[in-house]
Amino acid sequence: MLAKLMPLALLVLSVLVGTSACSKPSTSKPLRQAQGRPNFIIIFTDDQGYQDLSCFGSEAIHTPHIDQMAAEGRKFTAFYTASPVCTPSRAALLTGCYPKRIEMARGVIFPEQNVGLHPDEVTIADMLKTAGYATACIGKWHLGHRPPFLPTRQGFDTYFGIPYSNDMNHPDNSNKPWGKWDELWADPESTLTRWNTPLMQDEAIIELPVDQRTLTRRYTDKAIEFITANKETPFFVYLPHSMPHLPLYVPDELYDADTDNPYKIVIEHIDAETGRLLQAVKDLGLANNTYIIFTSDNGPWMQFKHHAGSARPLRSGKGSTYEGGPRVPCVMWAPGRIPAGTETAEITSTLDLLPSIATIAGIELQTRGPIDGHDLFAHIHGKAPSPRDELLYYSSRGELDGIRIGEWKFRYAGKERKPELYHLIDDIGERNNLAAAMPEKVAELKERMTALDTEMSQSIRPRGIYQP
Repeated sequence: MLAKLMPLALLVLSVLVGTSACSKPSTSKPLRQAQGRPNFIIIFTDDQGYQDLSCFGSEAIHTPHIDQMAAEGRKFTAFYTASPVCTPSRAALLTGCYPKRIEMARGVIFPEQNVGLHPDEVTIADMLKTAGYATACIGKWHLGHRPPFLPTRQGFDTYFGIPYSNDMNHPDNSNKPWGKWDELWADPESTLTRWNTPLMQDEAIIELPVDQRTLTRRYTDKAIEFITANKETPFFVYLPHSMPHLPLYVPDELYDADTDNPYKIVIEHIDAETGRLLQAVKDLGLANNTYIIFTSDNGPWMQFKHHAGSARPLRSGKGSTYEGGPRVPCVMWAPGRIPAGTETAEITSTLDLLPSIATIAGIELQTRGPIDGHDLFAHIHGKAPSPRDELLYYSSRGELDGIRIGEWKFRYAGKERKPELYHLIDDIGERNNLAAAMPEKVAELKERMTALDTEMSQSIRPRGIYQP
């Protein structure tokens, strides 16, 4: 069955508080302005844990192609998303803003909701498009599925993927077999018989329900098709995989009925497809002018055991502001530009990608207002320390939960709001709470955390609201 989204109606735009608005940059400049500039590919997996790559310590999961990227590039072992859940994490990556700053911190967006990333926010795609880049979003979007919020309205020339999580049903998220993961894995056909998740091309639903067994491979096919078509023009591919978010599916030829193995098989499939994309870049002669970034939107959904990954040696996982929630694996690859076989444990974040890409591309940084990202250009290339020395932690619902400054982390979360203080270098697993022994350090970090959040609260920009 085919379906189409409703036509664009009225978009209600709130008034900005504490900052001035500016229009989205024009995208009418000719492509020739981009000639010679590097290409960018961001691979963004869904719910992949810190240890779910062999180059990050997994002994059970084998990821030779991403390991190759690490051997030829740079590992970032203290790399953070801005939220431990999907929607706010994705908003932060594309805009360089904490989700709170752009009013995208209130958990994930569901199919029945009429909200999304404000169309005036400047995304990485918007910025690059003004410099003549070809831009594509291929994969899970989850920043609003109503017409004004789709990728094609956020700087992307084309879109192919699912508009929200693969455990969400069109149009109202009803009738889901949620939580029956072993049962669903035992029945691969359940992707067609028990889910109603849509696949979109640009702004139309083209497959309902989508066959999730084929998604990872089809995303890769589309990415290779796009870069092949645009090999003579600098391009940006944003490739947010649907997997390994639940439910888990793989192509039939990779299927193993053993319910202990779903997660391992899914990650290894993503690795194989990453290898296929990497090889395509090399075969097209683009390796020396392409940056590939591989990371995840947040940590693993740990309560689902063999259907989820591992955040070891970190504490907790998805939804938590312990390290296992927002701290994720990251590998950056650019032969001849990023020093091979290097790694860094300095603080870095998805927040930093937008300003860093601007510098790498040699274009002017463009934003709607204040952002929270730092330019990592020198650090990515192994030439200087990270300019980021601090990071705020926000919960899955947008509450302020803590701050990291250098080696120290202060956490003040949950119903009890009990102070926690950890020295992350000596105690990466956050087992030894030093708050009682070090009240002055607690006061120092709490004061800075509050000051940063207060500043942000005074300059929040509105999310978009769609009124049919």
